[in-house]
Amino acid sequence: MDLVYNERIASGKDWATLVFVACFALIAINRTVFETRFAEFIKLAVSDKYTKIYKDSGNMLSWFTISFFLIQVISFTFLIQFLLSYFGMAEKTSWVSFVQIFTLIGVFILSKYLIEKIIATSFNIEEFNELFNLHKVNYRTYIGLLLLPVNIFLFYNNSQHPVVIYVIIGLIIAASIVSYLVSLRIYQNLILSKLFYFILYLCTLEIAPYYFMYYWFRKS
Repeated sequence: MDLVYNERIASGKDWATLVFVACFALIAINRTVFETRFAEFIKLAVSDKYTKIYKDSGNMLSWFTISFFLIQVISFTFLIQFLLSYFGMAEKTSWVSFVQIFTLIGVFILSKYLIEKIIATSFNIEEFNELFNLHKVNYRTYIGLLLLPVNIFLFYNNSQHPVVIYVIIGLIIAASIVSYLVSLRIYQNLILSKLFYFILYLCTLEIAPYYFMYYWFRKS
């Protein structure tokens, strides 16, 4: 008897549909349970009232922040997987690739956060670190929320014009830079009082990790 080996195809779109539905379910739950907070959060692009009201560092570990952080990671995972598939480095519909990228992003963010905590404690800038991190998380989570419908469009549409891809990348980079500049403006007095530590923080935790990630990706 001859053995016939068939290739196992780990692709399909059902898993992605379930993930998207779960994300919208989380959004619906937050909108119901935290109605006032959700309403202020949605206006984050045009108003900084949300960051002024919920500026306490304890909000970093609240259910609202954690659940939207999960949506943020999922959104960026879908986007990165789509970009990799666009450049022929991954399969867009592979749930295995999705889990790998999701795990990589999650480990990277959590590791970066823990290292920031250690350095902030060492240099006695815990308050600044918590406030600055919370502000960045709020805006990046907001970007991740806006990316969700974009990811749905990219995932289920098989033909994409290169201009659309580069416009999306450009908008994400621009939004990230603007949110970072807003954070610097809000905490400029605190930054100036600890300028040396902020420069150290900027070089070691905001520039170096992304450079090494880029270098590792290029080498891989």
